[in-house]
Amino acid sequence: MDNNPPGSNGFKGGMGGLFGGGAPEYSNTELAGVPLTGMSPLSPYLNVDPRYLVQDSDEFILPMGQSKTRGRFELAFFTIGGSCIIGGGLGLINGLRVGFRETRDMNWSKPRYTQLLNIMGKQGGSWSTTLGSVALMYSVFGVAIEKARGAEDDINTMASGALTGMLFKSTSGLKGVARGGLAGLTLSGLYALYNNWDHLKGVTPSRY
Repeated sequence: MDNNPPGSNGFKGGMGGLFGGGAPEYSNTELAGVPLTGMSPLSPYLNVDPRYLVQDSDEFILPMGQSKTRGRFELAFFTIGGSCIIGGGLGLINGLRVGFRETRDMNWSKPRYTQLLNIMGKQGGSWSTTLGSVALMYSVFGVAIEKARGAEDDINTMASGALTGMLFKSTSGLKGVARGGLAGLTLSGLYALYNNWDHLKGVTPSRY
């Protein structure tokens, strides 16, 4: 006859006695939100509380001394490359528009196709070079200001944008320099506002 009380397990009780104590019981409230699919609330072999297996946030293994966010020097390569690609795409679209306008009096023939391709290639290369140069100047100013101030914040972003606009328009006279600086400050200010939009709403953004 089995003398064990209903609902008990003789093997589990033996293991509990072997390891110095039985398995603790947890209520449904305590185990709420704990993924227990395919496992019992407590292993009979290892006294592991499944609540300790729940990971609330993502964790990354970073080299010693490395920040959790990417610095401006790391982002510079992505910024320059992305600007060249975007500039090339916009240039091709603008070249197609210009090409149709300049060849509207020509018949649809091989010379017209060749002319369209030449214009698109020229516009694509020009736009890509221009945006790539702007991104290069912005990245250089950003890294230099970050190293000089020893801090990384939105002040660096806005200062870099203003200086980039001023340098880009440096051959257009004082008024051109002022307009370029204002345009750069405005664009970088809008980017800083967009980048901190979640923070302004009370949500911490992830910048990694």
